[in-house]
Amino acid sequence: MTDTFPLDAFPLDDRGLLLGDGLFETMLWTGGDLPHLDAHLARMAAGCEVLGLPVFNLDEARALCRAAPAGAGAGLDQVRAAVRLTLTAGSGGRGLDRPAAPVPRLAATAAPAPAVTTPVDLALASTRRNEGSPAARLKTLSYVDNVLARAEARAAGADEAVMRNNHGDLACAGAANLFWVAGGSLFTPALHCGVLDGLTRRRVMAAARELDVEVHEVASGAEALDAAEAVFLTNSLIGVRPARRFEGETFGPHALVERLREATSPGAF
Repeated sequence: MTDTFPLDAFPLDDRGLLLGDGLFETMLWTGGDLPHLDAHLARMAAGCEVLGLPVFNLDEARALCRAAPAGAGAGLDQVRAAVRLTLTAGSGGRGLDRPAAPVPRLAATAAPAPAVTTPVDLALASTRRNEGSPAARLKTLSYVDNVLARAEARAAGADEAVMRNNHGDLACAGAANLFWVAGGSLFTPALHCGVLDGLTRRRVMAAARELDVEVHEVASGAEALDAAEAVFLTNSLIGVRPARRFEGETFGPHALVERLREATSPGAF
C-alpha cells in the first residue's frame, strides 16, 4: 500500500522530511513524453528493496509522473520539464525505527528544465562520497553531501563539483555522473567507488561500445582528469554536458563527446 500526497501536504512526522528516509527520481519530460520512465521506476523499485521499503504501485507512479507537467500549470506540459517522483517511508513517530508495516508516500512534481547548451566549469570538492554506504549508490532523500559539494564549487567560481570518495578516488559530480576521454578510450568511476548507477551513464557506455570505443570503469584519483583529452558529465536532464575547465586544466570540443551526446539525446530513442 502506498499513499499519494501533494508535496506541500506531507505531514510533519513524515520520515522523508525528518530523516531523509526515502528515494527520488528526476526524469526529463519532452513536451508529451517521459522517454525513460520505466527505467526510472525500476531503479526506484530496486532502491526500495535495498532500503527495506515496500515496493510502490508502478501504475500509480506512472500516472503521477505523467500528470505532473500539466498539474504544474503555465503550459508546462508542452515544454521541456523536469519531473521529480518522491517516495518517503511515510509517518513513523519519533526516533529511528520504522513502523512494523510502513506506508510509503508518493508525490510527483514538475518544473521547467531548459536545455543546457554551455560547457561546465568544474572544481574539486573537499566533501567526500562515502563509498561504504548503500546510500552512495541510491538516489536517497539524504543529499546533504552533494549540497555541500555544490556549494564549494560555487564558492570557487565553478558550476559544479567533482567529488572523491574516502579513498581519494573520483566518484561523481554533485548531481551527475563523471566521464573522461584519454588515449581514445572512455573512462568513468566504477560503481564501487560510491557511484550512482546513472541511467544516462548506462546509455553513454552502451553508445560508446556501439562506436567500438573501449569503456573502462575504474578507481582513479583526480590526476586522471589532469591528463584527460576531454571531461564530461551526464544525467537525465543535461544529457551529455562537456566540461570547459577543471581546476587549472582547460578542455576544448572533442569529437567523441559530441558523438556520444548525439547518440544519447532524447531524439535518438
